[in-house]
Amino acid sequence: MLSFMEQPAQITIDEPVSVPKNYQHVLALAFAVKEINENPNILSNISLGFRILNSYYTARMTYKATLSLLSTEHRFVPNFKCDNQNNLIAFIGGCISEVSANMAIISAIHKTPQMVPNEAHQYTGIVRLLQHFKWTWVGLWAVEDDRGDRFLKTMVPILSPNGICYAYIVRIPKLNYVDEMIDFALQHLGTYAMVFEENPTVFVVYGEPPSFQVLRMLIFVSPLFSFPTLGKVWIITSHWDFASHSMEKNWEVQAFHGSISITVHSNQPSGFQRFIQKLSPFWAKRDGFIKEFWKQAFGCLLKMSEESEEGNENEIICTGEEKLESLPGVLFEMDMIGHSYNVYNAVYAVAHALNTIYKSISKHRGLEERVRLTFHSVQSWQVHHSLRSIIFNNSAAENVHFDENGELVAGFDITNWLMFPNGSVVRVKVGRLEPQTLPGKELTIHDDQIVWHPHFNQVLPLSVCNDNCYPGYSRKKKEGEKFCCYDCAPCPEGMISGQKDMDACVKCPEDQYPNKDQTRCIAKVLSFLSYKEDLGIILATLTIAFSLITVLVLGIFLKNRETPIVKANNWTLTYILLISLLLCFLSSLLFIGKPGKLICLLRQTAFGAIFSVALSSILAKTIMVVMAFMATKPGSTIRKWVGRRLTNSIVLSCSFLQVDICTLWLSTFPPFPDTDMHSVNEEIILECNEGSTTMFYLVLGYMGFLASISLVVAFLARKLPDSFNEAKFITFGMLMFCSVWLSFVPTYLSTKGKYMVAVEMFSILASSFGLLACIFSPKCYIILLRPELNNREQLVRKIK
Repeated sequence: MLSFMEQPAQITIDEPVSVPKNYQHVLALAFAVKEINENPNILSNISLGFRILNSYYTARMTYKATLSLLSTEHRFVPNFKCDNQNNLIAFIGGCISEVSANMAIISAIHKTPQMVPNEAHQYTGIVRLLQHFKWTWVGLWAVEDDRGDRFLKTMVPILSPNGICYAYIVRIPKLNYVDEMIDFALQHLGTYAMVFEENPTVFVVYGEPPSFQVLRMLIFVSPLFSFPTLGKVWIITSHWDFASHSMEKNWEVQAFHGSISITVHSNQPSGFQRFIQKLSPFWAKRDGFIKEFWKQAFGCLLKMSEESEEGNENEIICTGEEKLESLPGVLFEMDMIGHSYNVYNAVYAVAHALNTIYKSISKHRGLEERVRLTFHSVQSWQVHHSLRSIIFNNSAAENVHFDENGELVAGFDITNWLMFPNGSVVRVKVGRLEPQTLPGKELTIHDDQIVWHPHFNQVLPLSVCNDNCYPGYSRKKKEGEKFCCYDCAPCPEGMISGQKDMDACVKCPEDQYPNKDQTRCIAKVLSFLSYKEDLGIILATLTIAFSLITVLVLGIFLKNRETPIVKANNWTLTYILLISLLLCFLSSLLFIGKPGKLICLLRQTAFGAIFSVALSSILAKTIMVVMAFMATKPGSTIRKWVGRRLTNSIVLSCSFLQVDICTLWLSTFPPFPDTDMHSVNEEIILECNEGSTTMFYLVLGYMGFLASISLVVAFLARKLPDSFNEAKFITFGMLMFCSVWLSFVPTYLSTKGKYMVAVEMFSILASSFGLLACIFSPKCYIILLRPELNNREQLVRKIK
């Protein structure tokens, strides 16, 4: 608080020093005032003084201390101006939030500014910290008062959207006296011990120095009941401080070793350490706290000069030469901590604001009038307005200014606390929290600089409700449990999870498939019947072999075309049939190799048209056998129909009908190259899409129709009285042909990819070779091996 009177202005900070560590805040205040008074550029010709009042961590004493600043000096009469009264300008709020809140109730009435750090940003920082270390299962600890309620109301709703659950909420009682803490510890030790032993490894704690005393008491008495050593990670808000009463300085604090806190940003103003190193119990006559501080810190009784105090003869008398640097960190730290740094900056902020006002109202006035106006005319609201616009650099070379809401623009430090057996405490800055940056980028942390509790053997602690779901598994919610608690279910077939703790398995892209463990996707291989694989080589070899055999048979017939057996079998139809069978064999080669546009157009249509010519030739042969027999009967009128004219008509008409079907197919829904991603998991099948399945089966159906007619006619003519009845051999050939293609349809439909193509190719080869073997092998046998039977007498058998 800044006030003006007919004596040096004073700054008053309301802060308890019942714990020795808080004395640094007093020293930071004194150091700032000393620097300002020695600086001729700030409030020249004006010396600042200060008063300090203690709140004792209670609302009643905080209100009393605040009201006393509004009263006549040395009289508790608030709101009355009489005698020598301070002119209240500003408050520097306490480091404990409740103290500042209670002060604000009164300061708001008088429109007096109070500088209090904004704690809301650190809640976001805690969430970012938990996300950074993948801690999803935490215990929440909060002091049992209104501030703790507010923390929980703010913190709990933001955990779930960020993938974090809390296992339980523990309220820390607000106790200020050691005897109360001991009673509480003994009454609730069992409950707290059970909490310590439960699953969460990470505790998020919202509390203030008295809360730390309670927890220390619980840990201190726990060995009496044989409880296990506590190994946890403590995530602590900025109000918390590892401060001890003098009686607790030798208590073990290593349970908090490795704690991480969101601390008020601090720096080291030049000269501060030299200032406190020179501290003497006799350096300030009006320091009402130094005697108590010395007693708590060094465990001795300090007798000021010219004092005669009666004390216990067993008490140790302080020499006054004790050194602050010899104190353990839980009692006093030599480096300026965050709260002290805030006090330091607050004093400078008020001084700069006053300096601005001082210059603005005294531009055209003399020195005496200027001083008088400065002391009696400045109002608190003027300071409040001026504070918003000031910008200055402190002695630590940091910029200090306020935002449009009047809040100090400052980040937080991420501090790692190291507790040593000798009681020393070391703060290590391991990161920064910058609330003003882009969302999601607020936290910067250096993992390699963090030291964890020895319980974790310097391995990153885990804090999850249950073990992670490894790749290949996904989370499965447990009924009645929080979403952080889940079972692990294997990924369904065809899906993967490539990371731990995935909420759901995902499908691979169409051109990829899951590996055996379903942890990653593997690129599918292109699949088509190739000349480079065994199956393709075998089928191609059979095709060439059957084609050569067909050419050989054709050569035999050409060479022996004048013999009776060749002439008797209508050599024109024979040549057409042999050539069409040769083309049937060769057309099967269209099914080997990578499907292209032209290949797909020709595959089925060429095969259908050529096979129709072969079947038409066989049908013509069969009909000619029947008609030739009937024409031999006396008086038969069928003789005039026997000849090339009839056979050509049969071949042409039956073949052209199939050609018409294929032409219609190509002009409406032609086959085209396509890929099948789904039929085989590990392959991308390159295939020819038929375009129209109806047209494909219509082509096969027409072939089946021709084959059926030929089979029926040949079967009926099988017993005609010839010495060489060709209809019998055609019957065998058509039986084989029909058997192959009847078995083709179900086999074709039940296979996929290159094996489906291989089935069709095999059917073409088998049926063609069946016709070739059944129809032409008997003739070749006679021509080559039994030439004596190749005469007219043997070929004609008279009808009995």
